[in-house]
Amino acid sequence: MVIFPIIITISLVLWVYYKVAILRSNDKLTQAYFNAKSRICLGSFVFFFAINQYIFYETKLSLFIGIILLILGAMQLNLGFKETRHYRNEWKRLNPDS
Repeated sequence: MVIFPIIITISLVLWVYYKVAILRSNDKLTQAYFNAKSRICLGSFVFFFAINQYIFYETKLSLFIGIILLILGAMQLNLGFKETRHYRNEWKRLNPDS
């Protein structure tokens, strides 16, 4: 399964990208929006890492750890999507001409 390492690598690179973009931005709304995007990337990293590790090892211990990581990753993804939607709508509300 080559797809999971590709997704893991892309999500990790995007997480670093958004974290650096937060440092480069001065606008608090933009920083919050990028932080929400980075939360999505972190959640997808943890989620797919858990799946990949269970497929690789297939033990009971990796199953239990994988379930915990799946739950944590799904929670990060869910919160990231909600925050992204909120901050995107807030930005559109404050900048109606853009």
